[in-house]
Amino acid sequence: MNVNRHAVVTGGSGFLGINLVRYLLERGWMVSVLDLEPCRSEFATRVHMVIGDIRDPDAVRQAASGTDCMVHAAAALPLQDSATIRSVDVDGTRNCLEGAQRAGLSRFVHISSTAVYGIHDQLNTCENAPLDGMGPYGRAKTEAETLCREFRSPDFAVTILRPKSFIGPERLGIFGLLYDWAADGRGFPLPGGGNHRFQLLDVADLCEVIVQALTSVPEHANRTFNIGASEFGTLKSDFQAVLDYAGFGKRVLRLPSAPAGWMLGLAHRLGLSPVYPWVFRNLTVNSAVDITRARNLLGFNPSYSNRDALIRNFEWYLRHRDGWHRQTGVTHTVPWAQGLLGLAKRLF
Repeated sequence: MNVNRHAVVTGGSGFLGINLVRYLLERGWMVSVLDLEPCRSEFATRVHMVIGDIRDPDAVRQAASGTDCMVHAAAALPLQDSATIRSVDVDGTRNCLEGAQRAGLSRFVHISSTAVYGIHDQLNTCENAPLDGMGPYGRAKTEAETLCREFRSPDFAVTILRPKSFIGPERLGIFGLLYDWAADGRGFPLPGGGNHRFQLLDVADLCEVIVQALTSVPEHANRTFNIGASEFGTLKSDFQAVLDYAGFGKRVLRLPSAPAGWMLGLAHRLGLSPVYPWVFRNLTVNSAVDITRARNLLGFNPSYSNRDALIRNFEWYLRHRDGWHRQTGVTHTVPWAQGLLGLAKRLF
C-alpha cells in the first residue's frame, strides 16, 4: 500500500487519466486531478478535483498543493488545430513542470508519444534514435520532451514515457471504427492489407509502468523510456482476432495503399473523415519500439499482447455501445464521427 503517496494527474478525466486514477486509488494512493472536465462520478468523493487548464499557473498550483509527484497526461490530440496543440502540449507542459518544481514535488512523469520518432519502417526503435516528429502533434511532443530534460535534476526526477498507441476500457477514438464495423458484422479494410508488424499497448500496462517510474530510484527514473507490448503480430492478424471474436466470419481486407491514401487524405482535408495523414501513414509500415531499457531499469513486464488488449477493449465496447450512437468528438473516450467511412462500411 502507498498510503503516504499523493499524486496529481493532469488530464485525469481523459482515457489514460480515468484508468490511472482508478489504478492508483485501488493501490492506496491519494490522488488529485487537474482537468477541464469534471472527474468521473465514481471518483467524486475519493479525489481532490481541480477544474482548470494546465496553461493556468494558479490551477496547476492548486492541484499540486499537498502532493509529492505529478503525472502529466493532459494533451491536445492530433485532430485539434496546430495552434491549440502547441499551446497545450508545449506551453502547458512548461507550466506543469514549473508548477511542480515550485510546489516541491520530487517526481514528474511526462506522457509523451512514439510520434516523436516520426514515420519509419522500423522494428525495435531505441530511445536514442533520431527524433523526427511528424505534424503539429509530433513536433509539439518533441519540444515538450526538450523542456522535460531541461528540468531534470537529482532532486526533481523527470521521467519521459514514450508509449505506443494504448488501448483498453474507455478507449474509443479511431479504434472505435474497428469495433463498430466488427460489431455490425462488417469486414475491415486496411491500406496495404496490414501485412506488417505493429506494436500496441494495453493501458493497464501503461498504468503499471507509470507507478514503477514514480517509485523507482531517482537515477533510474530520471530517463526516457519506450513503452509497448512485448507480444504483437501484424495489424492484419491482430485486427482479425477482433473480427473472429465478433463471430460473423468477416475478414480484414486489403485496400491498395496509394489510392486509399489519396482518398483518405482528401476526405480528411474536406472534413469528411477522421483518419488524419499521420494515422494512415503509420498504419502502412512496420512500427515497434525496443522496451529493454524499461524492463531493465523500471522492471516493466507487460501483461497484455496486442490481441489481448484489442479484445479486452472490444468486450468493454460491446457492453457500453448503446450509449454512444449519438455521441462523437475528438477525444479518445468517445467515437469519432466516421463521415464518408460510415457510408463505405456498407460495402464490406
